[in-house]
Amino acid sequence: MPTYIASRLSTNDNIAFPDRLEIDANNVTYYKGNVIGHTSVVIARANIASVKLRTGFFFADVIIETIGGKQIEAMGFRKGDARAIVALLS
Repeated sequence: MPTYIASRLSTNDNIAFPDRLEIDANNVTYYKGNVIGHTSVVIARANIASVKLRTGFFFADVIIETIGGKQIEAMGFRKGDARAIVALLS
């Protein structure tokens, strides 16, 4: 199960609590850390409608949209990692 962790240098939110995506055969789990604990969202891979890549100068964001219209923006990944995430989920 690949796990991708955003760079701490990418955005202000990622300095202390970097975004994290875990991908397995059935689900994608998004974690966003908080001062106490974390928020997690689990999406079944069968419910993914689209995966988009938004690139900046150094880092890239992955936008995952579900069939129901829910959207997750995982921000601040290295470009190579972001491309690998998109390739796994497309």
